[in-house]
Amino acid sequence: MKVLDSLREEVKKRMQNDSAHDFDHIMRVYKNAQKICKKEKANEKLVLSAVLLHDIISYPKSHKRSKNSSIESAKESQKILKKYDFTQNEISIISDAIRDHSFSQNKTPKTLEGKILQDADRLDALGAIGIARVFATGGSLGRPFYNPRDPFCNKRNPDDKVWTVDHFFQKLLKLELLMNTKFGKIEAKKRTRILKEYLKQLKQEL
Repeated sequence: MKVLDSLREEVKKRMQNDSAHDFDHIMRVYKNAQKICKKEKANEKLVLSAVLLHDIISYPKSHKRSKNSSIESAKESQKILKKYDFTQNEISIISDAIRDHSFSQNKTPKTLEGKILQDADRLDALGAIGIARVFATGGSLGRPFYNPRDPFCNKRNPDDKVWTVDHFFQKLLKLELLMNTKFGKIEAKKRTRILKEYLKQLKQEL
């Protein structure tokens, strides 16, 4: 599909230098989505187009408009897709998938394309790469690794705006139960096990 090659090049030129949401992130999500598409027999053109454009606008986590990144990416995707050979219905499916994929939007996408995008993106927040992304983001924002009095949120509510390890408890460990597809659920379970092993090892070292 030549249109995907064209979209990939356009996205590559526009991606910001954010190690947690860079072009490498897009391509990992792309790979996840390809695997899910095969299992779900989904429309690859629509799913992979949504993947390529899902972070076309991505505000830093510290930005007041951070929660609107997926909404603005959806709007921008419509403008981009009009330049290519997509029907209005296809553009709507892709932009809706992008709008609803974000964890901060707290939505379950209505379409299969949206569900696959959401799962593929969430898988990149788990496992070894997920751990790397957590600390890359925490470091870029100058956040301490953990709360020294209660590192693992045993007696307090997690606050990942202050401590990096809190993000495991506030978001990452919840993702396994929020997956939409069979493949997503199986893979999330494997990757969540890696997060738990990491936290177990961290506990021994503190």
